[in-house]
Amino acid sequence: MSAGSSATAGAGGTAGAEGSAAGAATAGKLYGVGLGPGDPSLMTLRAVEVIAEADVVAYHSARHGRSIARSIAAKHLRADHVEEPLVYPVTTETTDHPGGYQGAMEEFYEASAARLAVHLDAGRTVAVLAEGDPLFYSSYMHMHKRLADRYEAEVIPGVTSVSAAAARLGTPLVEGEEVLTILPGTLSEEELTARLAATDSAVVMKLGRTFPAVRRAMENSGRLAEARYVERATMPGERTGRLADTDPGSVPYFAVAVVPSRIGNPGSMPSGPGEVAVVGTGPAGPLWLTAETRRVLADAEVLVGYTTYLDRVPARPGQIRHGSDNKVESERAEFALDLARRGHRVAVVSGGDPGVFAMATAVLEVAAQDPYREVPVRVLPGVTAANAAAAAAGAPLGHDYATISLSDRLKPWEVIAERLAAAARADLVLALYNPGSRSRTWQVEKARDLLLELRPPQTPVVVARDVGGPEQSVRVVTLATLEPGEVDMRTLLLIGSSQTRVTERGDGTRVTWTPRRYPEVPEA
Repeated sequence: MSAGSSATAGAGGTAGAEGSAAGAATAGKLYGVGLGPGDPSLMTLRAVEVIAEADVVAYHSARHGRSIARSIAAKHLRADHVEEPLVYPVTTETTDHPGGYQGAMEEFYEASAARLAVHLDAGRTVAVLAEGDPLFYSSYMHMHKRLADRYEAEVIPGVTSVSAAAARLGTPLVEGEEVLTILPGTLSEEELTARLAATDSAVVMKLGRTFPAVRRAMENSGRLAEARYVERATMPGERTGRLADTDPGSVPYFAVAVVPSRIGNPGSMPSGPGEVAVVGTGPAGPLWLTAETRRVLADAEVLVGYTTYLDRVPARPGQIRHGSDNKVESERAEFALDLARRGHRVAVVSGGDPGVFAMATAVLEVAAQDPYREVPVRVLPGVTAANAAAAAAGAPLGHDYATISLSDRLKPWEVIAERLAAAARADLVLALYNPGSRSRTWQVEKARDLLLELRPPQTPVVVARDVGGPEQSVRVVTLATLEPGEVDMRTLLLIGSSQTRVTERGDGTRVTWTPRRYPEVPEA
């Protein structure tokens, strides 16, 4: 039966009903047949077998009636195949459907599934053709979700356009422990930028009208120089080249943008003068890294930092690491700036936020000196320990608060005590960093005793240790019951104000929070 004649018959759900086993006791089988990226020779043997055995062959097309899927499988179609063209009611144009584009498509998929169900109920085998792989950005999946729970179904995988594009470019997509991210170009430009920045390699699908936004996202994420363009891979009219050189007006829907593997491909790395980027890794591991930080860490030729923080950063081939002790901040900063002055891209790795009791100040202090004034330095924010601990406890930093380090290595204890007293008198919540270490064992007790002179003994205190790490512990005690011996360098203390509350939730968990509204001070 021809494609043209079956369109009319199929619309009524009775195509080929004459002579069929209508009402047969055994329902037919549904196949999702992956055809590969376009070249018919890339169809699998199993795909060819299923088409040959099928009674009904279905395929999607736009209103013009030309189906890429059908053209790929054309030489395997028989004259007695019942063909079911599933014609999209809308593609890129507008629609007056009351449910909008999504409503029109949902209605179309329901109707298409109903048409195929008629054949399956009649005992016919139905093969739904799909470019690439049936479960990879394919319309077949909408049939599968609606029919596979009622009929026997089998999916025949196919070569995706991602694999075809990499093959045509002749470059690895990923190697070793690199991560490949596949993105639809229909995402917002901001989302594309963030995801491109955070991954090693990427493929962006569904270009066409989205190409200008995809190109800007590549540029804003620092990936444009390495990005490649592949159009109609393995099909007639195939085109490849640099994404930056591609005319936006010439890009069809069947095109992809590829950011390939960097391993063994030095030309893919950023070029230009050396720089120092000071980055924060957050309080623990990779879950706390921002997309921007991931990109800078991936782009850096050299990583410099306290060994404990360097260990949080995944190793990359060819990247050099210089770890050191946590008490040589100035020397570390000077070393990084000297490397950058000689043309290297250096990332100084800091814990938490680099600007909060961390490496940003140390680097900028050295960078202010004459030998390094011309070296570019930028600081990337990270999740600081106070915010991480507060989130784990609830919202104790919901109002004004002060952040104070109890370490007297770089400032006298008298200054610390004066600031603690001033903040306590101002009724601020206190976030106390660096409370104790092996060589500093008395500061917590001194701070507690000082605060007890100015705050009620029942004041809530959050004792947060190893937040985000494998030994995370978050407890709420009172200022009077705070045990200094239980506090170490991995602990952060949050001392509540007069307004801080501790409440119990329905599931029994206790949360700490400070109201946003502060009581009005009565007039004198």
